[in-house]
Amino acid sequence: MKIGIVCPYSWDVPGGVQFHIRDLAGELLGRGHSVSVLTPSSTAVLPEWATSVGPAVPIRFNGSVARLSFGPRVSMRTRRWLDEGQFDVLHVHEPTVPSISMLALMSTDVPTVGTFHSAMDRSYAREMTAGVVRPLMERLSARIAVSEEARRTLVEHHGGDAVIIPNGVRTDVFRGATPLSDWASTPERPVIVFLGRLDEPRKGLPVFAAAIPRVLEAVPGARFLIAGRGVAEDVRADLGLVGGSVEFLGEITDDQKESLLRGATIYVAPQTGGESFGIVLVEAMAAGCAVVASELEAFRAVLADGAAGILFPIGDDLALSEALISALGDRDALAAIARAGQRASSRYDWGVVTDRILAVYQAVLGTAPSADSGLTASVLGLLRGGARRNTT
Repeated sequence: MKIGIVCPYSWDVPGGVQFHIRDLAGELLGRGHSVSVLTPSSTAVLPEWATSVGPAVPIRFNGSVARLSFGPRVSMRTRRWLDEGQFDVLHVHEPTVPSISMLALMSTDVPTVGTFHSAMDRSYAREMTAGVVRPLMERLSARIAVSEEARRTLVEHHGGDAVIIPNGVRTDVFRGATPLSDWASTPERPVIVFLGRLDEPRKGLPVFAAAIPRVLEAVPGARFLIAGRGVAEDVRADLGLVGGSVEFLGEITDDQKESLLRGATIYVAPQTGGESFGIVLVEAMAAGCAVVASELEAFRAVLADGAAGILFPIGDDLALSEALISALGDRDALAAIARAGQRASSRYDWGVVTDRILAVYQAVLGTAPSADSGLTASVLGLLRGGARRNTT
């Protein structure tokens, strides 16, 4: 099968959508399919199966900064890529975002699948453009949402429906990672990890940081490792008072992340909003690391309402510290949570996820973009049945 995949965000600054597309392309290529990815990029060294439409422009979007490409020249390059690709199926990610996914959807005449990643309670920009975007959305042959929260956002702003197929994780990589001695936990020195942009408020670093002094009072040997891009000078200054128990690792590689999570005792996800899934939660679970996360709906879903991890009220650093102290005080219960998380992570393995995405591709083959939503309904029925089989 010849598959075209469109990434709306710049490859130069990797994020969840880019990683999703990268790993999906790798799985499809490994199964013998022909894959081409179109993406904005100006500085990154792209894989041989990826094509750049040129540089992106940073725009504030959903509490973060999205780097997007648009304009006449970008539109021309997108159409040329479509013409040269002669794809059997086109897969566009975030087609409501004003970037190349939207341009590709406007220009294609092949069966097209759209995947929706974003989750938000309300977006004035989406509300203002919903009337314009909705006819374009009807060109999709089928829709995928990566979580129930992403599906809710799609339905509320644009109508229609979507089958839920989660983000994938190479769970075997995290299970088989080797902990680095400098970062690995010991019985006397448990390691609690935070991963995320340090200067992006919704990632919750201030909540995590505020909980640390109380945890150290109860568990003096605990170590806190903080990894991610950004400065966060205020947080660094406040945590300077607790001495060498806190280490800022800066931006780390994928290999380092795998080793960090494999050797950690607890991964903390203190995000306060704007999360549609929680890919790092699944990575930590696969690594055998217990997860403590805020009660965002997306996180509740990944952690099976607390059966595969520990949940605490959003933004409540006191509750976070109490959850960490309790978890560290009962190592048998903590180990049981880690095992439950590792078992639950298997349904997010890329092998399982790719099977379900290929089922959508097969369902839409032979169709063309149109206003007929009957096919999406049939895909929903097909894959909901598959979802039940995959989670039993």
